[in-house]
Amino acid sequence: MKALIIEDETAAATNLKSLLREIDPSVEIVDVIDTVVDSIGWIRANPLPDIVFMDIHLADGQAFKIFEQVDIPCPIVFTTAYDRYALDAFKVNSIDYILKPIKKQELERAFEKFKRLSGREKAEYVEQTQRYLSARAQSFLIPFRDKLVPLTPDEIAYCYTADEKVSVVTFDGRSLPMDKPLDTLIALLPERDFYRANRQFIVSRRAVRDLSVWFGSRLSVNLTVKTPERIVVSKARVPDFKKWFTGN
Repeated sequence: MKALIIEDETAAATNLKSLLREIDPSVEIVDVIDTVVDSIGWIRANPLPDIVFMDIHLADGQAFKIFEQVDIPCPIVFTTAYDRYALDAFKVNSIDYILKPIKKQELERAFEKFKRLSGREKAEYVEQTQRYLSARAQSFLIPFRDKLVPLTPDEIAYCYTADEKVSVVTFDGRSLPMDKPLDTLIALLPERDFYRANRQFIVSRRAVRDLSVWFGSRLSVNLTVKTPERIVVSKARVPDFKKWFTGN
């Protein structure tokens, strides 16, 4: 079996190679790549492997950008330190999602899942990827009074929920009711541009004016537009938020 590793941390890549060879000495590691750009180039220039092990945070951005440029019609196992990407990972042709540090038994589980896949099931994974990528929202039609208001993601400053109602607030100050919950919206909006700050808010990167250190090692996210309440990122999510905001 031929395996491609897409991982920007040298230690993590070395550990993964070691575990793979322990589990199955016949595995051939065809290459280790650490960026989105190089991954796209490699996939275009080489025969596809049997399986891909892919970190989500790469040196030049998130691995989901790879799928927007090339097809990867083979099963994928995602490996990452952050669990907030699980929903996106399973919407592309992934057979498993492993949190770092990778444990041998979890990798063995992914191998067993891969071995059980039929040719038809592998094809279904690829079709699932294409459906997911085409479903990313280019625009929304929002009912407002007696009209349907077209809205693109670029116009959205933040999304907010309170009392089981969801509102989308634009950069020009409009507050429009939305019939989709935040869980659905965050899956539809471009991941590099929007972040689920907490249970009540999704924020646009372009709307962030600055950040304030808040009580208990939390972060207060201050936007360029008015918000109904303070947007606070929990201590546990601060590292992930910073990675998203800086693009690292």
